[in-house]
Amino acid sequence: MGSPAVSLLAAGRGLVLTVLSLGFSLTLFLMTLLSLVFMPLGVGVFTTPWVLHVVRMHADRRRALAGEWAGLHIRTPYRPLPPGPFGVTGYVERCVLLLKDPATWRDFIWLITDAVFGYVLALLPPALIGYGVEGWVMFAGVWRAVAGGYWYGFVHVETFGDAVQCAALGSFVLLLACFANPYLITAHFQLARGLLAPTRGALLTQRVEQLYETRHDAVDTSAAELRRIERDLHDGAQARLVAMGMSLGTIEALIEHDPAKAKQLIAQARESSVEALTELRDLVRGIHPPVLAERGLGDAAEALALRMQVPVEVDVELPGRFAEPVESAAYFAVSEVLTNAVKHAVAEHIWLDIHYTYDAGGMLRISVTDDGQGGADVSNGSGIAGIERRLGPFDGILAISSPPGGPTMVTMEIPCRPT
Repeated sequence: MGSPAVSLLAAGRGLVLTVLSLGFSLTLFLMTLLSLVFMPLGVGVFTTPWVLHVVRMHADRRRALAGEWAGLHIRTPYRPLPPGPFGVTGYVERCVLLLKDPATWRDFIWLITDAVFGYVLALLPPALIGYGVEGWVMFAGVWRAVAGGYWYGFVHVETFGDAVQCAALGSFVLLLACFANPYLITAHFQLARGLLAPTRGALLTQRVEQLYETRHDAVDTSAAELRRIERDLHDGAQARLVAMGMSLGTIEALIEHDPAKAKQLIAQARESSVEALTELRDLVRGIHPPVLAERGLGDAAEALALRMQVPVEVDVELPGRFAEPVESAAYFAVSEVLTNAVKHAVAEHIWLDIHYTYDAGGMLRISVTDDGQGGADVSNGSGIAGIERRLGPFDGILAISSPPGGPTMVTMEIPCRPT
């Protein structure tokens, strides 16, 4: 049984939902119907896109309230639309795309359903509270004014004994409201979710589009990585090896005539070989760090934290190793986030937390928090987009919280299982 405070809160939310259901949903249903009726006259071609835009705003607001008030997550099912409309052709194109979207017609059905059944479910919580209070109002003395001509439920109000029965019935209704009101509000949103959530077919379509985009991103990322490796080899180690070859040729010519000069060139060649080896090691570390391959994500993250210019406190709790592509994506994502925190956050301390949970089929969760200035603008720069591209092929997600003044928290999740 819920508390009286929870019951009253549900009743207040029910009053808000009654206005949205009967006022907005019914009005938008009639506006949409009229706009569709005027389609053959040509007027509907211009009015329908705007009316459906308002309908979607209204539906999105109900989806948001479902999450805030009932803990129900309702995903948006709409197909993407081009910008505009621009000109007559733009209106026609947008109208056709909207009418071809199955979610448009589900919204249309939801409007009338919400105006009838959703309204009833939203009205019941405040009605139960009001009806229960009415019983006690009768008991408080109002029964004398209405005696003989008023029924409260099944009680014909005539005497004080009838007023006592009104109070008892009112108490029962209030008790029922304490239990039922939260469930009635949840039922209202369950009804909305049945029509506002994407269908299985729509989810599959979105999934195919997401896989198509992430596949292209993965291909582009791989091509860019290969170009980077080729460029680093050409400009770094390859150039030094070529210079070493030329130096060795010069040494061969000078070793009999000018041993001192040849000895000097040998020392320079030795230094060049050391620098070339260092560059090759850095290049290999950039492709796949040896510590990651040998010891796993946890130790690799700790080694990465030690190289940062800002103190990084690391907390790792993992059940074992993961697939090599998952560990590689997680490692470089952490590297990018830590580098951004050091360069842009003006932080004095960074906290890195990596752990694994078996919820939702298994999830690798990584969070990076810094005490910097906050206010990170994720729209600037390509670092965040690069991290999202790394996580995309694994259905990973990235979330950033960075209010002005800090702190900044970057959270990454990758669905996976230990190997």
